[in-house]
Amino acid sequence: MELLIASNNKKKLKEIRDILSGLFTPVSLAEKGILSEPEETGTTFEENAMIKAKAAADLSGLPTLADDSGLQVEVLNGEPGVYSARYAGEPTDDEKNNRLLLENMKNKTDRRAKFVSSVVLVFPSGKTVSASGECRGILLEEGRGENGFGYDPLFFLPEFGKTMAELSPEEKNAVSHRGNALKNLRKKLEEEQFFSEEKKELL
Repeated sequence: MELLIASNNKKKLKEIRDILSGLFTPVSLAEKGILSEPEETGTTFEENAMIKAKAAADLSGLPTLADDSGLQVEVLNGEPGVYSARYAGEPTDDEKNNRLLLENMKNKTDRRAKFVSSVVLVFPSGKTVSASGECRGILLEEGRGENGFGYDPLFFLPEFGKTMAELSPEEKNAVSHRGNALKNLRKKLEEEQFFSEEKKELL
């Protein structure tokens, strides 16, 4: 079953493809020749994921998955939150976002943070399924690692002794907020029996 991923972020697409391998055949907006960039006006990750999924599903007629995710920092009252990708303004720039975050974290001793992801799957029938996941860690004072994207170089996982950007793709998918959200989505699909018995075998 083809599943449209409502994103043009190549690194995010790779993560989703890796996690959903054997479950769906994920295809990107570009592969389907679809231009869908709705304004993300939601105040929560789930609202923004729904906006993106529904817009692309309406254009394509395909089951469509969208993810909205970001970083929430305890001492910054949950910032940057839904503004994670554009924390330092438009156009989005990971390096600028990380610099601004480090500036705002100067002299802060509480460096607890969590990545949060909401995923929404919209079927052509209009049926929707959503799930969320998170991953907790602490923020370093400088970045480490070359893998991943976004705030990954600053996000340290004590159980690994590594930042998210130092993990292998397999390690990251096993513990990441997006990986957890997709696993929770799969459980919901199994429980609610959205697929025929043949399709359920893929789960």
